[in-house]
Amino acid sequence: METKKFDVVVIGAGPGGYVAAIKAAQEGRSVALIEKSYLGGTCLNVGCIPTKTLLANADVMHKIKMAEEFGITTGQVTFDFLKMKTRKDQVVEKMRGSLGGLLKSNKIEILNGKAEFLSPQEIKVKGEDNLIVSTEYTIIATGSEPLDIPAFPCDHQKILNSTSVLELTKLPKTLAIIGGGYIGCEFASLYAAFGVKVTILEALPSILSLQGKAVAQALTSAYEKQGIEIRAGVFVEGIDTSGEGVNIQLKGQDPFQADLALVAVGRKVNSRGLGLEKAGVKVGEKGEIHVNDKMETSVPGIYAIGDVTGKFLLAHVASHQGIIAASNVVGTEAKMHYNAVPAVIFTHPEIATVGMTLEEAKEAGYQPTIGQFPFQALGKAVATLDTDGFAEIIIDKGTGQILGAQVVGHDASTLIAEMALAIHNELTVECVSDTIHAHPTVAEAWMEAALIANDTPIHMPPRRKR
Repeated sequence: METKKFDVVVIGAGPGGYVAAIKAAQEGRSVALIEKSYLGGTCLNVGCIPTKTLLANADVMHKIKMAEEFGITTGQVTFDFLKMKTRKDQVVEKMRGSLGGLLKSNKIEILNGKAEFLSPQEIKVKGEDNLIVSTEYTIIATGSEPLDIPAFPCDHQKILNSTSVLELTKLPKTLAIIGGGYIGCEFASLYAAFGVKVTILEALPSILSLQGKAVAQALTSAYEKQGIEIRAGVFVEGIDTSGEGVNIQLKGQDPFQADLALVAVGRKVNSRGLGLEKAGVKVGEKGEIHVNDKMETSVPGIYAIGDVTGKFLLAHVASHQGIIAASNVVGTEAKMHYNAVPAVIFTHPEIATVGMTLEEAKEAGYQPTIGQFPFQALGKAVATLDTDGFAEIIIDKGTGQILGAQVVGHDASTLIAEMALAIHNELTVECVSDTIHAHPTVAEAWMEAALIANDTPIHMPPRRKR
């Protein structure tokens, strides 16, 4: 079998792997990028991009439904879901092609096949390309995949996961979503927008329990208005698919009927089959690869980034980890910091968070206080009929340092960037309140929230002083 030598080998061409490959190549290293499936990984092919493409259709539908309130008469509105699915596929294909061109422009050699370590410095590639690559440095970026539950495994016909649900060409009348985390909630918003009766079955006391009480309550309230049913505190024991739809068995409760079931209970890391034991790389109980803040594994010269490390299963975290790993590979010391990781949930309304929740700040020993400003009091939001939601800043009462921020509402995915910058640079609440924010904009909500957190509100009634 042919053997090729590279300065750096990256396994996995997702948003972590391809960024690491580009960074290393731009530093003058010869780079091979191994991918067993499609360039772009989960994010581009069956995650971030296709779901947000479909959700963009849902946003248009929401605006059309509100047309009458803007004084616009539309008449009967119809839609073609197959056409939407086709557009989604075209967007993915276009971006995948652009990525391929970008990698080639950086003189990165793309190897199509499955990677397996033979030793710490040798990797066998088997697939469309068959060869052995030798290298001093390897960056593992193999990502994750939807978690399958043994009690009700996905058959991808009636029981779907977040990958197979994207292949639907026809909408069901009813959909049961098992899991009320960010994946389940995004799909709930998507399908409810097109008239599907959606029910979320969540084992925990509320949806989005990891995002804090304020966020969970806000989305629960919004979903009630949208007709999305939430059944929290229920445990799914099994799913019978022998009938026309699905019959979902619930512990201690009557079965629940739906046309289709979507299982959205989490993801598992992709570390099996890589031959990590031959390389001596240590993994955790769930297969996650242990790394330090330089993204180094237990073996010198082997790095790991992205979902496979089990830290933050977010594309933008994987990309940043890729830059950190590649920087260290080429001799520029760099370390990861996770104090200001923004996370966005593309529901309706959107949700974005960064830093600590109020509950986490208390547990960490701070004396936190919050400043929350409702979109209902924001001129731009009132003008555009986007009044659902709020912006909230959490600060340390003694120092004024911003510890965290949450925003629920229109364009939350864009708004969170200001707070990510503030927290990463350890800014105080005065840095935000003293900054001139353009009017009328939604971003003014941060200035108003900062003023409230500092007990100096302008566009809200003052707090009572004792």
